[in-house]
Amino acid sequence: MEAPLAERIRPQNLQEYISQSHLVGEQGSLTHQIARGIIPSLILWGPPGTGKTTLAQIMAQESKRPFYVLSAINSGVKDIRDVIDKAKQSGGLFTAKNPILFIDEIHRFSKSQQDSLLAAVEKGWVTLIGATTENPSFEVIPALLSRCQVYILNPFSKDDLEALLHRAMVSDELLKTKNIDLKETEALLRLSGGDGRKLLNIFELVINASESDSIEITNEKVMQLVQKNTVLYDKTGEQHYDIVSAFIKSIRGSDPNGAVYWLARMIEGGEDVKFIARRMLILASEDIGNANPTALIMANNTFQAVTTIGYPESRIILSQCAVYLATSAKSNASYMAINKAQQMVKQTGDLPVPIHLRNAPTKLMKELGYGDEYKYSHDFANNFAEQEFLPDSLSNTAFYEPGNNAREKELRQFLKNRWQDKYGY
Repeated sequence: MEAPLAERIRPQNLQEYISQSHLVGEQGSLTHQIARGIIPSLILWGPPGTGKTTLAQIMAQESKRPFYVLSAINSGVKDIRDVIDKAKQSGGLFTAKNPILFIDEIHRFSKSQQDSLLAAVEKGWVTLIGATTENPSFEVIPALLSRCQVYILNPFSKDDLEALLHRAMVSDELLKTKNIDLKETEALLRLSGGDGRKLLNIFELVINASESDSIEITNEKVMQLVQKNTVLYDKTGEQHYDIVSAFIKSIRGSDPNGAVYWLARMIEGGEDVKFIARRMLILASEDIGNANPTALIMANNTFQAVTTIGYPESRIILSQCAVYLATSAKSNASYMAINKAQQMVKQTGDLPVPIHLRNAPTKLMKELGYGDEYKYSHDFANNFAEQEFLPDSLSNTAFYEPGNNAREKELRQFLKNRWQDKYGY
């Protein structure tokens, strides 16, 4: 059986590697380490199809090291120990040439599996390279994470994806025999979602569907073929992010029926319960916020519960939480507030803290008046004293705009009673 296009044109060296210039470009943070062959244990964190596995293989090849591969989906502690034993025999200890152990989807390893790697990484028997689509801070145990550098891979840009298509047409032995006219690429790029592997899979699907060696690629043709060949849920990529997106948008749109349907799709696909719960935890703050603060507590309790319980019973807890969040009042006011504040910080830089708000731990600072005019709120009626809490140049700037829901209408009235006309509440 012929290998997929993405495998056939997989880059063999850094010169062929597209994208991630912040890591492996001329000034990339990994470029010189790879050239010198001095590679630390590291975690490659990024979306599917952004070149994590390929980069690990190139690192091993460029540094001329033995390369061992484990997948977290089908490897147990015994498999890890077997590979470590082989690595100890094939590489010299404490040398720059110790073997590389690549673990795909390391976020799926249990604590005991990750624990079994500690000694090998600590003693230099192997250089660990882990690949993950999930935040390592959540999914990799602290002891292992502290022994690794974390490098972030970005989704492919439009230019990167187009470069991938053109490289496929000129370097793949099969595609070189065909006359391919890339008339339109928008549908290909949009459907890929920045995933290079997905892009090449769709591209190959379109090419294989043609009986002629002269093929014109149009947006309409791509959409027709993809709709006919929609794949089953794939928790390692492909529809993974599309379905969780539909799930979140259903909850945000207050539709418990859509939410439960997409939840069922993820459950039937064997999706990680923590991944689902974590997305609801984010939504509870981003899309519900202070319209119903209990939503965050509910989502956090759900995360803790499903982490303990797992499938199949966790599906009930996930469903309860999804329905609760979908039927809750919605507000993105806190989310918008921090976005506005961060944008203001980027525009205005490090504005000085007003003197009356500064800390005064030393005698000199007290003599300079730090904290002198600060009014201690609890010394005043209603635990409130009007004073300025922003840098002078930002005085009266409102970042938080209460949402149009019962609870935040109360918050708006509370703020108006306190601040009168200052912030326009």
